[in-house]
This record gives sequence, C-alpha cells and structure tokens, in this order.
Amino acid sequence: MVDLQKALKELKEEFGSVASAVISRDGLLIAADMPEGVTAETFTIMCATLMGAASTAHSEIKIGQPKLIRISSEKHEMVIAGAGRKSLAVSIVPIGSKIDDLRRKLDEIADDVS
Repeated sequence: MVDLQKALKELKEEFGSVASAVISRDGLLIAADMPEGVTAETFTIMCATLMGAASTAHSEIKIGQPKLIRISSEKHEMVIAGAGRKSLAVSIVPIGSKIDDLRRKLDEIADDVS
C-alpha cells in the first residue's frame, strides 16, 4: 500500500506540482498536497464536477468513460485522471511538465486507491 501523502509530495518534487489530490468521484477528499490558503473542499468538488460533466458528455455520444481531463491556463496545466470507479487523481503542474510521465505517476497512485 502506497502512502498517498508521500506519493503526492513526490509529484511536487518530480514535476513541480503546485497542488495535487486524490478524491472520490463525488468530491470527497482522500489525500492532498495543497498550498496554504486553498479550500481543499472547493477544489475537490470542482474537480469531481469536471469529470462528472465529461462522463455525461461521453455517455451521450456513447464513447465510453473519459480517463483523463487536461486543462491548460497561462502557466499551468491541471490533469485529472480516473482512478478506478470510485476516485480521481488530480495534479496541477507548470506548463512544459512531462504530462505523459505525470499521467503514469497518477495512474500508479490511482491503482493503489482502486
């Protein structure tokens, strides 16, 4: 069993993650590495809402469930990866981070939660 807190802190060291979390698909916090001042509950609920909306859109056109959401802003990217049927792994990293490598790490974390 992986220590989720340690795994999330490793995302900061390896990818420069400014925030990361493992959450339930309904928005409950399981583990997080967040900067001070962030309301983790709001962050987790909105991440779950994003994946829920994508799941509904995919269901409408019958293409299966989304596995990854990637959202870019001016200096950062947020990656939300499905972590089994019940949870999600989320990380916000600087633009230019190796997203494929990050996704593999999120998948490793997700596998431990599933």
